[in-house]
Amino acid sequence: MGQARGASAAKRLLTRLQQAGFLLPASLTGYLWLKGGHPGLPGFACPLRALTGLPCPTCFLTRATAASLRGDFGEALTLHAFGPLAAAALLVWSVQAIRRRRLYPQGLQAWHVVALSLGLLAYWGLRMGLTYGLGRPAFPSG
Repeated sequence: MGQARGASAAKRLLTRLQQAGFLLPASLTGYLWLKGGHPGLPGFACPLRALTGLPCPTCFLTRATAASLRGDFGEALTLHAFGPLAAAALLVWSVQAIRRRRLYPQGLQAWHVVALSLGLLAYWGLRMGLTYGLGRPAFPSG
């Protein structure tokens, strides 16, 4: 009987979390804004960079997005050119998710994800070529 109550309580909790999932984009946006002013807050290091020493296509994008959310576009563009775009997308997604009470962004299609991925790869290739091919630093030092 105790297990049945525990399972029922867990199911109710999961249902409530699922129903509140639309708050995830706003929570993420708020955290990144806060992290921009307090860099010591926890975050994730790039696993590819930690293993190989080489930056990945999204290295420095979190910091660039945080800088953009705080209005420091010069710093953001120094870190990653996609930072302001990511910040704008997060803001739009946050508002949309709250208004519609749905997590999935309205209008997002597979080709959007493919185009963004190709853009990130092209930008990364350019930065890698400049840094490791021509010896011109295109990545921040930190």
